Amino acid sequence: MNYVSTFRVLVTMLLAFALFACKPGTNSAGKPAGEVVADVNGTAITTEDFKAEVERLPPYLKPMVQSPEGKKELLDSMVVREIILEQAKKDGVDKSKEVADRLEDLRKRLIVETYLKKKVEQDAVISDAELKKFYDENKDKFKSGEQVKASHILVKSEKEAEEILGQLKSGASFEDLAKKHSTDSTGAKGGDLGWFSKGAMVPEFDKVVFGLKEGQLSGIVKTQFGFHIIKLTGQRPAGTRTFDEVKEQIKSTLLPAKQQEIFQKMKEDLKKNAKVSIKEDVLKSLDLTGGDSQGEAAAPKQ
Repeated sequence: MNYVSTFRVLVTMLLAFALFACKPGTNSAGKPAGEVVADVNGTAITTEDFKAEVERLPPYLKPMVQSPEGKKELLDSMVVREIILEQAKKDGVDKSKEVADRLEDLRKRLIVETYLKKKVEQDAVISDAELKKFYDENKDKFKSGEQVKASHILVKSEKEAEEILGQLKSGASFEDLAKKHSTDSTGAKGGDLGWFSKGAMVPEFDKVVFGLKEGQLSGIVKTQFGFHIIKLTGQRPAGTRTFDEVKEQIKSTLLPAKQQEIFQKMKEDLKKNAKVSIKEDVLKSLDLTGGDSQGEAAAPKQ
């Protein structure tokens, strides 16, 4: 299955079950908020609706919608969902008990999820002192060879790359052109690839980027992914990275454990202050194979 097909399947599945999709927003004049990007039987899908949909996607899917193909697939899924929603309402599905029961269940889950997210993010704070302590105790982990920081613009054709390179040489913003033209996920960040060592990129890219001076543009670099224009934005020699250089990296490493610690403590505190009675006999006799043990036990004998 290719990239676009995989994306289509994943996004369609996500949107098909997105029961809490927001209705199109409106401004103070009662008109849809944002520019209308599609109209489905009189219902507008706006740029604001589209952005909100992207925000609801899991992190691993978000990069896929940065490309033109990804945007089209996501919008098509939103259009199809609106059509199905309209037809379902005509058939009275929105008034069914099944939908009402599931909405109530999802409402409870959403409340719990929102509460936990707020509390955990609020309390899971890692101080600079904790970060510095981890750094001091693990300095060997932060040794690296020579590293560079670079940005790139990746396009499919050499002709397009030549046109973009010409604009850059005429003073155009690298970041703006990357956001507009780059076909990979870094486009949304202005092409920023972050810091990396030799060997992290494919050989053709690696050879060029480590030969640039800071601030210098490359020519057109062809790799298996397409045609790149590279800009070197930083250099640092081999050695132990400073605390400031790895501070955010350490925070990302420590945060999940901190959040889990906060969650466990909060869970125990809540249980201590609640009156909970567990019916062990009922739990043990619970039939999860498809039958209803309680229902069978209550049924009159023939």
